[in-house]
Amino acid sequence: MKISYHGHSVVKINTGGKTILIDPFINGNGLTDLKEENESPDVIIVSHGHNDHVGDTVSIAKRNDSLVIANAEISDFLGWQGVRTHAMHIGGSYQFDFGRVKLTQAFHGSSYETPDKQLIYCGMPAGILFMAEGKTVYHAGDTGLFSDMKLIGERHPIDVAFLPIGDNFTMGPEDAAYAAKLLNAKTVIPMHYNTFPPIKQDPYAFIEMLEARNGKVLEPGESIEL
Repeated sequence: MKISYHGHSVVKINTGGKTILIDPFINGNGLTDLKEENESPDVIIVSHGHNDHVGDTVSIAKRNDSLVIANAEISDFLGWQGVRTHAMHIGGSYQFDFGRVKLTQAFHGSSYETPDKQLIYCGMPAGILFMAEGKTVYHAGDTGLFSDMKLIGERHPIDVAFLPIGDNFTMGPEDAAYAAKLLNAKTVIPMHYNTFPPIKQDPYAFIEMLEARNGKVLEPGESIEL
C-alpha cells in the first residue's frame, strides 16, 4: 500500500491496483502538487461538505466514473449532479472490493457554499478509517479533539493517522499531539495547515510534541509505503 499526501487534507492511497483519493481539494489549493485534469481515481472519499474538502470531486468523478463515498446527505447532493455514489454514515462500515471503509465521528461543521452564496446542508462531518492489506489508515477529517479517539484506536489499531494541526478551524498542534496519544497510531502525519493564513503552523514543531516520537512530515507529493 502506498499513501501520499498532497497538501491541505488531500490524501491518495494506492492499493490492490486501485487509487483512492480523499478530500480532493485541488483547484484553489496553493499547496498541492496535483493537477485536477490529471487525476483518475477509482474511488473518492469525502469527509464533509466544506468546499475545501469536496473540492474537485464532481469534475474528477464524472470524468472518470469514480465511485464517491460520503455520508448520505453529501451522496445525495453529489448524486443530483450526476456522480456515482455510495452513501454511508457515522459508525457504519462497508466492505468494498478495494478495502473496508468506516466513517467515524468528527466535531466540525459541514455545508457547501454555492457560487450564489447559498449554503447546502451536508449532514454530519466524519473521519475516515480505511482498511486494506491488513493495514488501517485513519484520516480524521476536520475535527476538534475528542476523547473517543482513544476508543477508535482501541477498536481499530491504526498504522497511519492523518491529523489536522492548523488550529482556528480544527485542532491545533497541542490538541493534535494529545489526539495522537489517544489514537496510539504507529505513524502520525500532520495535515490541514498552511493553506490559508489562519491555519499557519510549523509541522516539524508538531512532530517534536509527540511523546512517542512517531511523527512524519510529508511534503506535497511525498509518500510512505506500508
